[in-house]
Amino acid sequence: MIELTINNTKIEVLEGTSVLHAARQLGVDIPTMCHHEGLPNHPSCMLCIVKDTKTGKLHPSCALKAENGHNIITHDEEVLAARKDALELLLSDHVGDCEAPCRTSCPAYMDIPKMNRLIVEGRMEEALQIVKQEIALPLILGYICPAPCEKACRRTQVDAAVSICKLKRFVAEEDLKLASPWLPEKMQENHKKIAIIGTGPAGLSCAYYLLQLGYGCVLFDQHPKAGGALRYDIPDEKLPKWALDAEIELLEKYGAQFRLNTKITKAYFEKEVKAEFDAWVLATGNFNQSNLQTFGFDHDSNGLTVDRETGEVDKTGVFACGNVIRSRRMAVTSVAQGKAVALSVDQYLQGKQPAKLSRMFNSKFGKLKDSEIDEYRKEIVSESAASSRIHTEVSLSTAKAQVEASRCLHCDCRKPETCKLRIYSDEYQVNRTKYASGNRKMVRKLSQHQLIIFEPEKCIKCNICVEISARKQEKLGFTQIHRGFVVEIGIPLNKSIADLMDQTAIECAKACPTGAISLK
Repeated sequence: MIELTINNTKIEVLEGTSVLHAARQLGVDIPTMCHHEGLPNHPSCMLCIVKDTKTGKLHPSCALKAENGHNIITHDEEVLAARKDALELLLSDHVGDCEAPCRTSCPAYMDIPKMNRLIVEGRMEEALQIVKQEIALPLILGYICPAPCEKACRRTQVDAAVSICKLKRFVAEEDLKLASPWLPEKMQENHKKIAIIGTGPAGLSCAYYLLQLGYGCVLFDQHPKAGGALRYDIPDEKLPKWALDAEIELLEKYGAQFRLNTKITKAYFEKEVKAEFDAWVLATGNFNQSNLQTFGFDHDSNGLTVDRETGEVDKTGVFACGNVIRSRRMAVTSVAQGKAVALSVDQYLQGKQPAKLSRMFNSKFGKLKDSEIDEYRKEIVSESAASSRIHTEVSLSTAKAQVEASRCLHCDCRKPETCKLRIYSDEYQVNRTKYASGNRKMVRKLSQHQLIIFEPEKCIKCNICVEISARKQEKLGFTQIHRGFVVEIGIPLNKSIADLMDQTAIECAKACPTGAISLK
């Protein structure tokens, strides 16, 4: 047996055990990307770095055999800095988007590519659920959103953007045709009530997500009908009142209560509203058109002064969202803020310090080069779909919606939640451009295989797929091409990926630590 010390704890392991496995026996987690259980080691990512305190040297723990007297540190500043550096070096050679440009340009961060794929497959209820994860009012926004997502759509480099807003509206309309439109399951009721002052897009959105979290919600409005600026400032020809009424009625069915014809004064707020509720959200729309100046909250020429990360107005449970903070004109931004504030209110009422809603690390490489457009067109379900333009149509048939959704180029990664490069880049808060050179590699998408797609510019050359192919004795599997600095993983003998792998395609896709090899 071998006795060593890891993070000041002694452990005995069998001779030949790697430091990585010795640490795991202690319950110490060391990040890995190029290591795969049961396969030979090809330490290349250098993410599993640890320090030998006797020599001060850093070693990849997957390749370092445990020795008697080893004294190993796995998580000091030098080790963490080395891991971060390794990730930044890997990213310097990485060409791929974690999230599609359409999604990152959407103020609500809606998963647009996933919605498109579900529509193509005819899974409309699931498509609506994807929309409603981030957008509580898809029918309303389907009419009035200025669609920053469409301006970012890479399809514009081929012909014209996918009609994302129209598709969002389509799934909402299809849902409302059902006898029981979809509503998410609520968390257990917690018997706490929130007052939401204002029934515009921010207030309605905030109520939707608070109801989902198990809270009771009462929305106040000085007008005889709910909707705020959506009802009283937007003409019918742009936003039909039936659409507004339909989504408000759905919210009411979900449990929202409305107290209309009720003007909230400072005295009423302090004596009545504060006494009845556990937290309060100000969503009254344009600050300068409200009476909030008299409430004593800090404000400037734009609107209420709030904690920009949490939406808190003060430290006593008052929050704000939407145009009352600053007039932005885009309802989708107010809807996104409504959700963010709902999460802050939930944290506050759980006794936690409200925290900023953060997004996961996102790799992005910018505009496609002309020669790369054809690589992305390989993802198009039908080339005939490129002539489909539906902006002028009042409503869509299912067939037309599916054709339009099929125009999506699938710019997002197929492994956004399991890609280790993304997960660890987020954990280590890397600078993705630290080692970037002026010229990036050209994107390639090898998609002829019936089960998998291979994107070489996302590969970290871990050799896992090569070892799997060899172990199963594939007649033709992934292999190393070239040598030294220019080595890459590819298909041998100038063959197509369609000729690759009879047995192990799915196994390779699941084992690949990035989105380089993924299932279609």
